[in-house]
Amino acid sequence: MIKAIALDDERPALDIIEAFCSRLESINLAKTFIRTGEARLYMDDNPVDLIFLDINMPRESGLEFSRSIAQQTLVIFTTAYSEFAVESYEVQAVDYLLKPFTFQRFELAVQRAQKQLQALRKNPVSNQNEETAHIFLRVDYGLVKITLADILFIEGLDNYLKIHLRESRPLVVRLTIKAMLEKLPELNFVRVHRSYIVAIDKIQGVRNKMIHVGEEEIPVGSSYEKDFFSRFLK
Repeated sequence: MIKAIALDDERPALDIIEAFCSRLESINLAKTFIRTGEARLYMDDNPVDLIFLDINMPRESGLEFSRSIAQQTLVIFTTAYSEFAVESYEVQAVDYLLKPFTFQRFELAVQRAQKQLQALRKNPVSNQNEETAHIFLRVDYGLVKITLADILFIEGLDNYLKIHLRESRPLVVRLTIKAMLEKLPELNFVRVHRSYIVAIDKIQGVRNKMIHVGEEEIPVGSSYEKDFFSRFLK
């Protein structure tokens, strides 16, 4: 099932999306928002598959918002203005719904999103070649490709992450630990602390509940100790 949210500054428009979603078994509309800031805060801790996103928002346009979100999420734009169509496809939107749209047109857009999600799920990151497996993360107004084999560890800084890489400067992205874990293969990465994720194959040793990765020491939190050490006792 598709987990979705909707963002529009007009409540009647959100009511229509809610009504249409309720008629489809393939989608769960988890929440609706009238402000981009509230939607962004929700997405920091609640990864979603799809956003229904109005373009003509008062403070931050839907196009600007779609470029700033720090996770790979499909977007279906909804707007009353046809002149934004070309720009919407430049940010790789799944579809562009011109208001007022019918249920049949809405359903077609959801089907397109579903096909894209199915394709992604058939080829998860964990099934890629170890040296070429990668993820894309939003940095500023673009996407950055990160090869998983280059990640040493990830450090949580409030709503930001500092991704420490081999042979490269750390990369700072706007994302939570929880959302990042959704993107990483469980067999290769482990959360060891409320503020740290470590690449298992980069661990050089553990002493006194401190993990050694290169010249760095990373603490093992008491809440994560059992799960972490069980990885090496199987």
